[in-house]
Amino acid sequence: MPHRPHTPLLDQISFPSDLKRFGDQDLVQIAHELRQETIAAVSQTGGHLGAGLGVVELTVALHAVFDTPKDKLIWDVSHQCYPHKILTGRRDRMGTLRQKDGLSGFTKRSESPYDPFGAAHSSTSISAALGFAVARDLGGACETGHGDAIAVIGDGSLSAGMAYEAMNNAGHLKKRLFVILNDNEMSIAPPVGALSSYLSQLYAGAPFQDLKAVAKGAISFLPEPFQEGARRAKDMLKGMAVGGTLFEALGFSYLGPIDGHDMDQLLPVLRTVKDRATGPMLIHVLTKKGKGYAPAEAARDKGHATARFDVLTGKQEKPVSNAPSYTRVFADALLKEAAKDEKICAVTAAMPDGTGLNLFADRYPSRCFDVGIAEQHGVTFSAGLAAGGMKPFCALYSTFLQRGYDQIVHDVALQGLPVRFAIDRAGYVGADGATHAGSFDIAYLANLPGMVVMAAADEAELVHMVATAAAYDEGPIAFRYPRGEGEGVELPEVGQPLQIGKGRLIQEGRGIAILSFGTRLGDVLKACEKLQARGITPTVADARFAKPLDKDMILDLATRHDGMITIEEGSVGGFGSHVMQFLSEQAVFDRGFRFRSMVMPDEFIDQASAKDMYAQAGLGAEDVERKVLEMLDISEFRSKSG
Repeated sequence: MPHRPHTPLLDQISFPSDLKRFGDQDLVQIAHELRQETIAAVSQTGGHLGAGLGVVELTVALHAVFDTPKDKLIWDVSHQCYPHKILTGRRDRMGTLRQKDGLSGFTKRSESPYDPFGAAHSSTSISAALGFAVARDLGGACETGHGDAIAVIGDGSLSAGMAYEAMNNAGHLKKRLFVILNDNEMSIAPPVGALSSYLSQLYAGAPFQDLKAVAKGAISFLPEPFQEGARRAKDMLKGMAVGGTLFEALGFSYLGPIDGHDMDQLLPVLRTVKDRATGPMLIHVLTKKGKGYAPAEAARDKGHATARFDVLTGKQEKPVSNAPSYTRVFADALLKEAAKDEKICAVTAAMPDGTGLNLFADRYPSRCFDVGIAEQHGVTFSAGLAAGGMKPFCALYSTFLQRGYDQIVHDVALQGLPVRFAIDRAGYVGADGATHAGSFDIAYLANLPGMVVMAAADEAELVHMVATAAAYDEGPIAFRYPRGEGEGVELPEVGQPLQIGKGRLIQEGRGIAILSFGTRLGDVLKACEKLQARGITPTVADARFAKPLDKDMILDLATRHDGMITIEEGSVGGFGSHVMQFLSEQAVFDRGFRFRSMVMPDEFIDQASAKDMYAQAGLGAEDVERKVLEMLDISEFRSKSG
């Protein structure tokens, strides 16, 4: 690693057990060195930076006090786990972070026994930790043994209902369990909602601040007869300041808040709860996202996610874009539609920047709603808006929309409500890997009665699909688009609503028809250029709609050609399956008509560049060419392929 920092103590640590040889002041220095190592590593690979910097001291303290991997340390979301990876035997591989065949940017069970539970979505940690605690008490088998279960969850993740479902159950079961509330007052975007205000009140009130000495353990220095009175006074004053403790009402013993960057507080508290806790315990820790690296601390998102950067200046090495991103095209198109229609509003789940809705919020703040990390609520909230006469655009990443699927079915589709789903990050997403790939939305949406499902072939088509969704009031409608920059096509000044369920013919040919759904169209056309050198000219069409299908176009193509290939950026069960179902009902296969579908394979593909992931999936231009040759039974090709 170029410019590796000076880390004499960290160099003596191969695994967390090595931390137990050092005194508390050495652990302070180790945390300092670990922070510098993390900055240096991420500067070379890019990735999530701010969250990891905020938990450096907490990471060192947890590993020094608890006995991982016997004790199960579960990081919620786990985008803050880079310091954890450095301490758990993976330091020499940090240069491969988020690269093909390298370390994942999140915790991953197959990567290390120190990653007992994989994560990349939020709010799962407490449920998983409770599962480990119950498995421990029931005698479950585990290669590393069973000890304590510790969940580290951020304040932003507590906006999701799943966290409270888990805490409610844990409080009922009364199992020994530790939840570390990492309260940095910021998830990806600034936190929203009443819960954020509640956490702020916990340490903003003067009466509670007067008890800092008590929080640091001063009670233990009082004579025994006075200790109980001091505890009651603390509880009484805390109740007066904040109206009671939510976590204690859920059955957790609450301790905090404590300074998450102060080892003199962290270590004694963690040691005490480890020795004495008998049931579920919540330790409220205050941290600062991006701590210790000035460029991250100064950034609006506290250095949440970065490209490669210069350590000294923090300047990121972002590639020069040849075209606007699909996200920006969506955002600009939505702004134009909103300017024409005051009923248009926008909903996102803690991702205003990621979905481009920060621009909408700046222009129309009263019509933009960030619901926090709460996709289920966001979908049903959108349904309520639609039922109330508004035109909501619910903008979510494909992988996060999965979390609101029951609400899509029950609250939107069943009632036929015109919610507009803008599905970002459709298809493979590169370095974020399998957890963030938008693989399944075509399949899980297109099987719902009354749902309209579109996919943009390029950024100009996306503009038209935003206009289509804005104009459509007959029921739910969704449009999907990938991560990254567009194809560089000319953008229309104003989007024009498309005819629902109608595709478009791109290239007339003969023999084989290729029906594309989404941005694979670019690779289809590249394949056709190579095929033309062989004297083969397939017909190419852009389906635009997976539901409703353009049945007239599909049947016409099937009638005029010997075979058809469909291609999409989605899993089996999606667009190709719907086309094949329709064609089977038309009895076209009885005359020897050939059909093949090109879909994502039935496996999770690890992180790499998006191009490499599509190549591994068999969805690149060469794969399209190969599929056409196979279908035509070209003898030259078959002899080469064996």
